[in-house]
Amino acid sequence: MLRVAAFLLALISGVATVSAAEAPSTYVHEIEQWRAARVARLTAPDGWLSLIGLEWLHEGASRVGSAADNDIVLKAGPAHLGTVTVATDGTTSIALAKDSGATVDGKPVAEATLVDDMHVAEGAAPTTVRFGNANFYVIDRDGRKALRVKDSDAEARRDFLGIDYFPVDPSWRIEAEWVPFVPPHDLQMGSVIGTIDTVKVPGKAVFHRDGHTFELLPYQEEPGGELFFVLADRTSGKETYGAARFLYAVLPAGGIDKPGKLILDFNKAYNPPCAFTPFATCPLAPPENRLDLAVTAGEKKYAGGHH
Repeated sequence: MLRVAAFLLALISGVATVSAAEAPSTYVHEIEQWRAARVARLTAPDGWLSLIGLEWLHEGASRVGSAADNDIVLKAGPAHLGTVTVATDGTTSIALAKDSGATVDGKPVAEATLVDDMHVAEGAAPTTVRFGNANFYVIDRDGRKALRVKDSDAEARRDFLGIDYFPVDPSWRIEAEWVPFVPPHDLQMGSVIGTIDTVKVPGKAVFHRDGHTFELLPYQEEPGGELFFVLADRTSGKETYGAARFLYAVLPAGGIDKPGKLILDFNKAYNPPCAFTPFATCPLAPPENRLDLAVTAGEKKYAGGHH
């Protein structure tokens, strides 16, 4: 009764206080909500589990469809969907077969230019060709073009096994020192498809665990966006996915260009799309972000993983 009275008093006074006994359960609830939202995104009709193909294009024309006589054979859709052409300057277009029933960005057109994911306007989506439950759009990876094919009825989505986690541990919610780099440093990021990108690192997060000091280098996927860490640790390839796990952190309160503090919540470390599908193009943890530490928090290796 005393706890209930104290809680009601806090509500009435507008003070968002939580007792020491309640704090752990509140934090666990926060992580459970985060996990639920994460699984919802992953299993959405157009989420990563809907991928059914990553079809690399070459310069010139490629016939596309589900029939075996196409240059690119899809796992879903009409027998002959149309022809995708990559021009010498990289411009990609499609001419749909007359009876394909497909649409381009929701419109029943005969031909269209396909704007890839690296050349869309800010906030826009790549041009999407849709046919039944399936669709594709063009991605650009280091100048290489491919069709990213999705199907809401994909086997990986239908047979999703759920995600295993380490127990929620508040001690893995770590306050780190933010050390800015002025100017930003360059960092080489490899990927599972063999590409190497150079990203700008605005600083480093320095934290302490088990009497040792560790550093992680992030980059920003979008200007002004959260800090994005691609990391590995002693659990990688054993309890957790071998290539990397991902982690986001909110920018330091004082700004990205000033020393400060930030929170690294390893209970929110999660598997990249490549842990669930062979049709993704995920970055690999760079050597600088391979921690000599067992991070026993966050997502474990996916039981239904393809590798």
